[in-house]
Amino acid sequence: MKKISVSLQSTKNPSILKFVHDDSITNGSYEFKNIDEAKNAPLAQQLFYLPFVKKVYITANFLAIEKYDIIEWHAVEEEVRVQIENYLNGGGALIESNEKSTVKIAIEIYAESTPNPSVMKFVSNKRLVSQSFEFKNIDAAKDAPIAVELFKFPFVSEVFLSENYISITKFDVAEWSDIGQEIRNFIRTYISEGNTIVSEKAKPIENKQAQASNQKLDDISLQIISILDEYVRPAVASDGGNIQFVSYEPDSKNVNVVLQGACSGCPSSTLTLKSGIESMLKQMIPDKIESVVAING
Repeated sequence: MKKISVSLQSTKNPSILKFVHDDSITNGSYEFKNIDEAKNAPLAQQLFYLPFVKKVYITANFLAIEKYDIIEWHAVEEEVRVQIENYLNGGGALIESNEKSTVKIAIEIYAESTPNPSVMKFVSNKRLVSQSFEFKNIDAAKDAPIAVELFKFPFVSEVFLSENYISITKFDVAEWSDIGQEIRNFIRTYISEGNTIVSEKAKPIENKQAQASNQKLDDISLQIISILDEYVRPAVASDGGNIQFVSYEPDSKNVNVVLQGACSGCPSSTLTLKSGIESMLKQMIPDKIESVVAING
């Protein structure tokens, strides 16, 4: 069987990169704006699990990806190229009929640094969990087998799972340059073997934002939640963390939030809150915001 080779080709749009292969794989052209649209395109579905993928275009001899601005192509282009090349050489179809695919998904894990030097984010091309989980120690992780195994590494301090990534906090005794590849290989092997990520008994992080949304909220609170969801959460998730709205105090004009994952305990979290989130809210909701406070530090 002829080996398919995939090469990189830049475009006039710096956000779009073409992955060109030397064979005609499919008929027609396809554009997918999200994972739901790509339900009959297995490779496109895999790619949408990468947090920086905005759109996927498929033609007979190339696949193009439009990215969000959270990352530069030079940081990830080679690993994405290899992922696509491996998929095509594994016999995977680009576009399927409605019959369920029998092609085994190749697991890829991408290691990404975060603003918190103690935390590294490990991103999978496969969805891992449907909710977020945070474990501070091995006892708390008893219902999350992958977290239990990660805590067996002596340098692992905390584990945070969300959607398609795992953020790991390390102790200061180790450097990521020494342990990052080991963790990455472990996670990829663990998932590839079909091991359980979390059991049904595992308790996800208490969704304070959902609790707040279930209450009768004032218009300002609803605006804050909308801004956090649209502008803040995607950027925070790209850094391996999460942010949840807790409450808005009309009298003091204070906004209370919870930071999770890489954002919890991050040295730059205060700067992010003040110079980033707080400034944005003040600009978008004039005269209604005084400060943004993380109630968990």
